[in-house]
Amino acid sequence: MDDPRTQEIADNLADVRSRIDRACLAAGRDPSEITLVVVTKTFPADDVARLADLGVRDVGENRDQEAAGKAADTAGRGLRWHFIGQLQTNKAASVARYADVVHSVDRVELVQALEKGAAKAGRSLDCLVQVSLDPDAPAGRGGASADEVKDVAAAIDDAPHLRLRGVMGVAPLGADPAPAFDRLADSLAMLRGIYPDLDVMSAGMSDDLDEAVMAGATHLRVGSSILGSRASRG
Repeated sequence: MDDPRTQEIADNLADVRSRIDRACLAAGRDPSEITLVVVTKTFPADDVARLADLGVRDVGENRDQEAAGKAADTAGRGLRWHFIGQLQTNKAASVARYADVVHSVDRVELVQALEKGAAKAGRSLDCLVQVSLDPDAPAGRGGASADEVKDVAAAIDDAPHLRLRGVMGVAPLGADPAPAFDRLADSLAMLRGIYPDLDVMSAGMSDDLDEAVMAGATHLRVGSSILGSRASRG
């Protein structure tokens, strides 16, 4: 491999996949159950293209302006775009034009905005209910409260251009992630009692993917362990 950056990413990707394999072994799970979403925020479209060349198909972004540009720059590479960040309703129409999955749906008003945007774009979006796993979370982390989860799920299910697929959660900062991910699994089980076909639990990042796999996560959102430190790249 002539390009040092491509080799760096390939090595990191192999390390993360090995880590996932070990986590699945410990949890008694099959690694084929896990979808690795590589989070590319702050990294250039060139790195997204490298990931595609290395066989990655699922990439995640948390800011619309950055995501839209990269999606356009890497069109035709067979990538599946996951929007994972907090989303304002006035950005929903833009996200609906390129995202395949929106992980961070946490209020009915956002569901309505995504439906309107998806209908206008002539597309269908997979959606996850973001469940708040930390009642003391700082502003901006998002997530529906336990009392709101059913209402958000029902709104997605009722929307013609949206597909309810499951739940997403972010573990509380500075705390053991395992109990939080268990609560997320409980939320998914509760919703499955109403919508039996739900099959996605998005949980776990670079620092807590092992605990997420143990709790039943199907989608892991990993960035720095594959692409490196964002701080060192400005």
